[in-house]
Amino acid sequence: MKGTGWIRAAKSGYIATSMLWCAAGLLLIFLPGTSVKLLCMAAGGLLTVCGIIKIIGYFSKDLYRLAFQFDLALGLLCLLLGLILLCNPVGFTTFVHFLIGIVVLTDSMFKLQTALDAKRFGISNWWVIGLTSLLTGTCGVLLVLNPFGGAKLIMRLIGITALLEGVLNLLVAVYAVKIQKQGKVDVIETHAEIKGEDDL
Repeated sequence: MKGTGWIRAAKSGYIATSMLWCAAGLLLIFLPGTSVKLLCMAAGGLLTVCGIIKIIGYFSKDLYRLAFQFDLALGLLCLLLGLILLCNPVGFTTFVHFLIGIVVLTDSMFKLQTALDAKRFGISNWWVIGLTSLLTGTCGVLLVLNPFGGAKLIMRLIGITALLEGVLNLLVAVYAVKIQKQGKVDVIETHAEIKGEDDL
């Protein structure tokens, strides 16, 4: 696969998994009575796919490495946790919220760094990614601490967190990644205008 092929696969995968996160989030928000075992299996599958996509993104030819710069470590983490949940969904039903919270919190911190780097490169919409990262990270902390007693409340919180995680990754794909369609150099450009080297 050529350089642009890897980039296209990474970007398309980011968008696809973002939609899956959003769909799963909406499902849990409106149907909080969903089986915890089913949730574990779905989370395992989603994390496994996300891990593979993130690893592909890391090894794609990204000029500024804004979108994919931390995705090797996070991709391996997602892949590992996803496979664990798929292999033993019943064994993790009591603290699946903790695992999801850890993944989301870690991703949101990395995305916050991505937003700050995007600002340095002159991307005008960096603050949108940054703000969404903070909101997603807050939900991740709540999932880890689990201050709510009711099962339906924690399910809805998982749903809200998944929805925000999907939106966050979609924002990164839209604002920080664009495949160059012309020219021979395979790079990732940003939607926003990049400042010239003299302005950096």
